[in-house]
Amino acid sequence: MAEYTEAKKRANKKWDTEHKERMRYINSRSTARNFIKKQATKDDLTDFLSLISDRQQLLNDQNETEIK
Repeated sequence: MAEYTEAKKRANKKWDTEHKERMRYINSRSTARNFIKKQATKDDLTDFLSLISDRQQLLNDQNETEIK
């Protein structure tokens, strides 16, 4: 892997500091995706499908409320 310059390291650290919520989102999404791809059992996937369906419905309901 290529070495970063000191300026690039500082810029990355500054971005990370200024975007903590975005970093948390990216890290959580990555963890979830990796778990699903590499470790999830059939029962896990069934549970996740239910959770996803519930979340989609919640977001759809919120979206409809905003449109009205």
